[in-house]
Amino acid sequence: MAQSDVYSIGKLGQKWGPEEKSAWLNLQSIKRSYCDEVVSKIEPLKANFDVEQYGALSYDVEKYPLFVVKSRDWDNSKPTVLVSGGVHGYETSGVQGALRFLETKALRYCDKFNLVVAPCVSPWGYETINRWNPNAVDPNRSFYADSPAEESAGLMAMVASLKLDLNQSLMAHIDLHETTDTDNSEFRPALSARDAVVHDNWNIPDGFYLVGDSENPGDDFQTAIIHAVEKITHIAPPDEDGRLIGVPFSQRGVINYATKALSLCTGFSDASYNTTTEVYPDSPRSDDENCILAQVEAITSGLDFIIQERGL
Repeated sequence: MAQSDVYSIGKLGQKWGPEEKSAWLNLQSIKRSYCDEVVSKIEPLKANFDVEQYGALSYDVEKYPLFVVKSRDWDNSKPTVLVSGGVHGYETSGVQGALRFLETKALRYCDKFNLVVAPCVSPWGYETINRWNPNAVDPNRSFYADSPAEESAGLMAMVASLKLDLNQSLMAHIDLHETTDTDNSEFRPALSARDAVVHDNWNIPDGFYLVGDSENPGDDFQTAIIHAVEKITHIAPPDEDGRLIGVPFSQRGVINYATKALSLCTGFSDASYNTTTEVYPDSPRSDDENCILAQVEAITSGLDFIIQERGL
């Protein structure tokens, strides 16, 4: 039986309905604390940044407030940069990488950019170590009008509230992700069962890579990040077919997706420069700290490239 044929919920060949989604939700449990591991690190940032609550998840509004951290003294003459982490809550280094950037590197860029950092878009997913939200919806396929994922809708509404005009749209959007072995042990089988589809590609790249936008690839921007990050961690090699997760390379360490068509996070923001990072903490050549440092390097090298190219 194929790897995609096996899952504990649902019937083979039948999409999930409310009963199956409820059964899936009943299997989820809290495994770590959003308050202890994320919110507690946001609070000290108030000394140097403006911290705002832009919403709360209806699953538990007290437990899951949503925060954005902004550079102080907002200046409309500066370009604005969005960094998002934890769109998939289980991807730990995305959340912790965004926080580490704020703790250690962000201040040096505040004279050049208005920084907007949403460290954990999906706090329920963070606590339960999940790719989906409680409704079995993937937030990173839900960045469109009338989104079924309140995590995605909340981030889009927050960015809209910045009221950036056509001449002041986002300069850059860097979305921090990671891939873990649970993609194959849990998330891809669950996706196959939920949608009654067969997944033929079970490749997990061993190393760091980027996902650009096929409509706005920003090749030089991606190249600069890859060159910087490879000093921190290894870059994912091609698979046996010369691809990465079944997609042809745009360049070494980079593939491109149609981010808008797929309703990915970087697709909604219309940023001049955009990229999605992917690290692999389960690699024998990496660890959690290395992945956090790689995320920080991806942000800073991207910003350094923009400063140089735009003469900021």
